[in-house]
Amino acid sequence: MSRVRTVLGDLPPEELGVCDAHDHLFFASPRLPGQELDSVPDARAELAAFRELGGRAVVQWTPYGLGRRAGELPALARASGVHLVAATGLHQDVHYAADTLARLAGPALAEVFVAELTEGIGDSGVRAGLVKVAGGFHTLDAHARWTMAAAAEAHHATGAPIAVHLELGTAPLDVLELLCDTLGVPPHRVILGHLNRFPDAQVHRQAAESGCWLAFDGPSRTHHATDWRMPDAVRDLAEAGYGDRLLLGGDTTTAAARSVSGGPGMPHLLRRVAPRLARAVGEETVRHILTTNPARAFAAEWR
Repeated sequence: MSRVRTVLGDLPPEELGVCDAHDHLFFASPRLPGQELDSVPDARAELAAFRELGGRAVVQWTPYGLGRRAGELPALARASGVHLVAATGLHQDVHYAADTLARLAGPALAEVFVAELTEGIGDSGVRAGLVKVAGGFHTLDAHARWTMAAAAEAHHATGAPIAVHLELGTAPLDVLELLCDTLGVPPHRVILGHLNRFPDAQVHRQAAESGCWLAFDGPSRTHHATDWRMPDAVRDLAEAGYGDRLLLGGDTTTAAARSVSGGPGMPHLLRRVAPRLARAVGEETVRHILTTNPARAFAAEWR
């Protein structure tokens, strides 16, 4: 039976509710010095603001080694009344020290993913509910291929969905070719992130035809020149019959982007993005994108 693996345990998909399908409560990378998401009170306030607007679930895509603070997530879920899903996985190599990557070399990486999905992250007792990996700009380098092979192995061992950071929205077809055609991951277990950052309608349509999930997940990040094109991209896919493959998220990755710091943050998804999309595709389609679709995308028959 399919369940969404939250930080408080496995949940029937129909109980997930309105979902921010890609965001971060905690995130720390040397690539973003001074902008770490590491404040528990701020995370609590952000969840409360999201909950007040009707939000009921947040999927945190923060992977291994980037400040997940998994031990804090159960208390935040209980206090806020928001279901939280944690991630295992590995980001691009630029986010890690060389010795960290050396410790994970070879088969060790897949073993870490499987352990965090089935036993827990560190000593937190929190099990991850997805694997997050990343591609490069218009390419998949050796690091991306290594991490995606480990993610595929973890999927085959556990049933977990695989979420993919597409660098500026590029290389989705390369990802699908590797994960699905070569490594045997079913397309409906793959979630492609950041498609809004490279609004190529033909590529979006080709990706959707595979049966994977397409995430438009960047409205909380400032100065993305393509943000204004997202409603058109979503409408085109919905009109082509792929409204049941679409997801929405905020992807708050810096402290300044949080609503409690004056940025758009998680509430922006429901306060501004959802109504804007409703004018393009209708309220019923937006409701499905925020509720029905993530319930299916993140549920798994866990092994």
